[in-house]
Amino acid sequence: MQIASAVMMVAASCTASAAPAGYTVTVDVDSDDNGETVYIVDYDNGEKLDSAVVVGGQAKFAGHLENPALVRLFIGGQRAGTFILEPGDIRLGEKVAAGTPLNTKMDELSAKLEKIEAEYASLPADATDETRQAVVDSYDGLLDDTMNANMDNPIGYYLFLQKGMELTLPELEETLAKYPNMAKYQRVQKMLASARTKDATSEGKQFVDFTVESPDGVHKLSDFVGKGKPVLVDFWASWCGPCRREMPTLKRIYSEFGPTKGLEVLGVAVWDEVPNTLKAIEELQLPWPQIIDAKTIPTDAYGIEGIPCIILFGPDGKILVRGKQGEDLYKAVSAALSDL
Repeated sequence: MQIASAVMMVAASCTASAAPAGYTVTVDVDSDDNGETVYIVDYDNGEKLDSAVVVGGQAKFAGHLENPALVRLFIGGQRAGTFILEPGDIRLGEKVAAGTPLNTKMDELSAKLEKIEAEYASLPADATDETRQAVVDSYDGLLDDTMNANMDNPIGYYLFLQKGMELTLPELEETLAKYPNMAKYQRVQKMLASARTKDATSEGKQFVDFTVESPDGVHKLSDFVGKGKPVLVDFWASWCGPCRREMPTLKRIYSEFGPTKGLEVLGVAVWDEVPNTLKAIEELQLPWPQIIDAKTIPTDAYGIEGIPCIILFGPDGKILVRGKQGEDLYKAVSAALSDL
């Protein structure tokens, strides 16, 4: 079964009570899940906070906590929802968690966002860019206002995680200086570390080597990069739709600039299972070499939070292009290679 993730929202600040306050959580699930163990897991650190067995199509929890927490629900090992665990009686149904202040506000924000989305979808085909941007700005403004009003509770934390991925390292550090309480969260610390790594491997910086023990042997990035030829490296996975959609662009670049500029292309399969990677390589008919079963080693080394991530390295290993896709990638690679 699947319970839709709740959307974060505006809420009044929450403070810890003198003594842990009580909560109850009732989760409505499919009767097929009877006998399954349901876990409430801390969103930030993955710690299991509570568990219950499904009986009669319901899982019921009761406990105490010192501070509200953003949590996930897992049923049979599968994610089944996100909500705020806080004092009071919480009911999780098909769409939302309800019954407590923060969870009620989740639904309210969701409704506001859906209204803005509907407004954007209803714009006429000849609507100006300015008109469209105004609607986008209202959407982003609502999220920003919500985050800034709730930086002392789990709502602000969740929205900050979404916003933080769009910030540059200086912007992220500035925001954390303004809201130092965010630094207590493990995910925020990982985000900061990733941003610093990404900054250290941005355009103009020298490549960072890594080593992967693949089924076909040990491979290093330096086996390919920094050897006197430009190399376009594609960090991808078989299950990633955007990765697959990028392959025609990569093939176009490979066929056009390989013979004329000596460009080499390298695939690095991350976050994937070996059989699935090998099957995708065959299905997609990828002609360039691959480092497979790289797990998180390359993404940790380069601060990569989403794939595909495509990086063009110069003949000396300097990073020339990073983070572009489609026609933007083609144009950036073409321009960079023309300067070599």
